[in-house]
Order: sequence, then structure tokens, then C-alpha cells
Amino acid sequence: MITDITAAKDAALAHIDAATTVDEIVALTTRYAGKKGELAGLKKQLGGLDTIEEKKAAGAAVNDAMNAIDAALDERRSALKSAALVTQVEGERLDLTEFFAPPTRGHAHLVTQAWERLEDVFVGLGFTVAEGPEIETDWHNFEALNMPIGHPARGEWDTLFVDHVPPGGEPGTTVLRTHTSPVQIRTMLAEEPPIYIVAPGRVFRRDTPDATHMPVFHQIEGLVIDRNITMADLAGTIDAFTKAYFGPGFNSRLRPSYFPFTEPSAEFDIQRPDGSWIELGGSGMVHPNVLRACNLDPDEWSGFAFGFGIDRMAKERHGVGDLRDMYADDKRFVEQF
Repeated sequence: MITDITAAKDAALAHIDAATTVDEIVALTTRYAGKKGELAGLKKQLGGLDTIEEKKAAGAAVNDAMNAIDAALDERRSALKSAALVTQVEGERLDLTEFFAPPTRGHAHLVTQAWERLEDVFVGLGFTVAEGPEIETDWHNFEALNMPIGHPARGEWDTLFVDHVPPGGEPGTTVLRTHTSPVQIRTMLAEEPPIYIVAPGRVFRRDTPDATHMPVFHQIEGLVIDRNITMADLAGTIDAFTKAYFGPGFNSRLRPSYFPFTEPSAEFDIQRPDGSWIELGGSGMVHPNVLRACNLDPDEWSGFAFGFGIDRMAKERHGVGDLRDMYADDKRFVEQF
């Protein structure tokens, strides 16, 4: 009897050691350690032994064999699971290492550099980046911004109209957006406050190119909608942006102005370290009519908006004298940046 038990244990340990998958271990567990396994069968034969001493010796041998087999099964199962996990991880592994090498030809355009830097600054201040279409409806571009048909402020935008007629619309109501403010409208219509976004993008106006104007240029606008927002929040945001983008030696100020979509409104200027001031863009508290157009209750929500030209930011930051130089593709100019 002892010989049979030892032989069964040795065979089991050999099979366990040779197993190569967890499924094989499951089968061997049933075969050797289960209630109907080989050792369980030998244990049932103990009652047929002649003496108590033989039964005790055989019983101890069976128990030792089962303990050894259980330990071997656990050890082999753990080893195979670890190996399977390593194989799975290796098979599913993705190389997320960012590869960076200095460009051998070309680099980002001067305006693109300013665009990306501005996004980084505003994201660092807690804003998210929003986008919208460049071809807009008259309603998104003007009416929702408190500029109905016939409003004199529309004359300040030399608008380019598109022949496309939107479903349910009328001819002459589709435009190339004159500012990125329609992105603000679309965001307020699509999202519940609080809203903290910046909207960079390309805009279009019927302008004659000169040193400070282009018919196609770039803007970035910011919008904050929340409870209890005041002009102090606007001034603080503008000042934080000025120092983050230009450096600690620059300051900002707000000057009273007028825009149909904000009330009160202000131009904001930045002060260079030499003490001189330059106008950067417009800002103000979002007009209640704009909030209502976007289904927001002005008694519950308030906010501010601001915007300025990315091209002008690049021009001022790098001391470019003429905007047209940035689009002339003159290699002598491009290689400076």
C-alpha cells in the first residue's frame, strides 16, 4: 500500500512539474487532489488493511502525499499565472515614449507658435480649448451676440458672405465667421455652466492687407460663465495671463469701451517694461441679452469674455514691423524664428 501511495505521489509531482498551462493544472488538480482523484481512491482502500498499525502508516503516507501534491499544484499554478500575465502584458504593451528629434526641415509658422503658446498659457490657468466651424450662420455670428439685422455695430465687420443656404435658412445668412465669438455661443448652447474656455481660430474680413491688417487672420477669445463672476475676475485673469505670457515685467489695465455683446465693456492694454502701453484686445461682462439667447438666466449666471489677435501677439512678441511679412514666405524672414 505504501508503495502504491509513493508511486502515485511521484507520478503526480512529475505531471505537475511538466504542466505548461493553467488549464493543465486544473485538470491535474481534479485527477490527483479531487474527491474522485487517484489518492482519494487509495484512501478509501485503507479500510481493507489488516492491522491498525498498517492503517496508521498508510493514512499518514496518503496525507503527506496529498499535502505535497497540493503544495506543488499551488506553486506551479502561481508560476504559470505569472508567466501568462507577463506574456499578456508583453503582447498588449504599447510604446508610449514620446520621440523627439530636432526637425531637419522646416518648423512651425510664427503664428502657429504663438497659437500653441497661448493655448498652453490658458490651459495652465484652468481653461479648456473649444473649437467651432469657420462657416457660420448669421445668427451665431451676429444676432446671438446682441447684433440684430440693422444694428450699426455690424458695419465694423466687413463680412464675407457664402452662397450656401442652410436648411430652413434664407440666402445671405451664411458667412465666413468674422470672429471666434460664435464658438462661445455654441458652447453655451451645448454645455451647462460653469464654463471656462478659450476659442482660438481663423477668422475672415473684407480687409485690404497692410502693415496691421489681413483679410484672413487669427483670434483667440476667452469665455467664463459661472455664478458671482465680476469685473474683478476679468481684470485678475487678464493680469495673470499678461504675466504668464509676456513675463513678470509686464502689467495690464482696462479702459472703458463699447461692444454690443458685453456690458460693461473695456479695452485691455499691456505695459512694456519700458513703461509704454499697447492695446491688445477687447473684453467685458457678457451682455444679459447674449445669455438669454443661449437659454441662460442672467439673474443666476454671469460671466466675462475677452479676445485679441494671435497674429498681433506674434507681431508684438517678436518685434515684426509688418504683418504681411509673416505670410510672404521669404526664407530670410522665416529662418529668424
